[in-house]
Amino acid sequence: MSPQASLERLLAAAKKAGAEAADAVYAARIALTASIRLGRTEHVERAESLELGLRVFVGGRSAVVSVENPAALEAEALAERAVAMARVLPPDPHGGLAAPPPPLITAEALDLCDPFIPSAELLAARAAAAEAAALAVPGVRNSEGAEASWGRSEFHLLTSNGFAGAYARTSSGLAVTAVAGEGTAMERDYEAASALHAADLPPPETLGRRAGERAVRRLNPRRPATTRLPVVYEPRVAAGLIGHLAAAINGASLARGTSFLKGMRGERLFPEGVHVWDDPWRRRGPRSRPFDAEGYPTRPLLLVADGVLREYLLDQRSARQLGLAPTGHAVRAAGGQPAPAPSNLYLAPGRETPEALIGAISEGLYVTELIGMGVNAVTGDYSRGAAGFMIRQGKLAEPVAEITIAGNLREMFATLTPANDLEFRFGTDAPTVRIEAMTMAGQ
Repeated sequence: MSPQASLERLLAAAKKAGAEAADAVYAARIALTASIRLGRTEHVERAESLELGLRVFVGGRSAVVSVENPAALEAEALAERAVAMARVLPPDPHGGLAAPPPPLITAEALDLCDPFIPSAELLAARAAAAEAAALAVPGVRNSEGAEASWGRSEFHLLTSNGFAGAYARTSSGLAVTAVAGEGTAMERDYEAASALHAADLPPPETLGRRAGERAVRRLNPRRPATTRLPVVYEPRVAAGLIGHLAAAINGASLARGTSFLKGMRGERLFPEGVHVWDDPWRRRGPRSRPFDAEGYPTRPLLLVADGVLREYLLDQRSARQLGLAPTGHAVRAAGGQPAPAPSNLYLAPGRETPEALIGAISEGLYVTELIGMGVNAVTGDYSRGAAGFMIRQGKLAEPVAEITIAGNLREMFATLTPANDLEFRFGTDAPTVRIEAMTMAGQ
């Protein structure tokens, strides 16, 4: 049975069981992974999943049920269970289906699917090449391995009020971790990349060499004295700051009152010249999509304009709770309710080079790794384990480790300066950024 036919059957059964409205989701995924360590294949895995989900609305109440074996689908029994569940739940005045306009862009225009399907042998060869390049770096003594992956996912949505849509996407990934030094003086670091099309990945040798060089550069770290100083985040950790912003402007958190940015829409959050975008229309973007999980059309959204918070990330329910229009950010698993989440989120590049941001600092910290998740979503208090390098007289100096950096995200955002080195690599991206003052806890 085709995905469309399966969903039509579910909606017909839901109506027969007494649902006033319903939507149905078909989600399928194939994943292939090959791992290498010290030149030998450690494992090759292939996973396939296929799930159907049904959401029903009865008397202002809703429930979701799902099944992982559509071949054995008993649509009538599934729909009856969903309706029975909904009837015993409390009413939700903010629930209900959307009545969205048509999508503004097609999946074909987003170029989400790579037609090439790699073999397990090819993935293993990519991983082996990355690891060999890491091990060839002088000072690298060992490897935690390398992994290459490929996957394809498919999403179909059908609603009882007339929406029907589908899209598929592929993904390719490569990661390698190198270990430098000997005995108790070992350090590790990694490099990773992902893309919808394998041709957009960097060469495995480049990735491996970077991982090896990063591990060697971290040898013999010191633990500096506690002080307050400027902190510069390299791009791969700077993206985490934008992730914290996304969590704080998530409509569900705002509606619950559990965000430190509640009521800040229209207020200055960053310095002038800072812009944050969410762009579901980026060609070959890892989270690009023509419509969201409720059928609402997506569009590029300027979340922060010239330092001012302009938009939240909203699905239908959170938009109704906040008295705002939805922004097309609903995501969902087949067996769950929709919830808001970003697509391709990024901090726009600034004007200064990373060297200029660092060069203006007499003593500071350059962060290359963060540990733990010490962020209070209600207050914005921020405390993370970190490692990186001291900045002395505008230059990177000795490596440091076993430190903690702390501040408050509101205060950090207010003094954030982005560099001009933005690269689109993942679903959330940022250039190098400088925060003017944070507490570094060491010895």
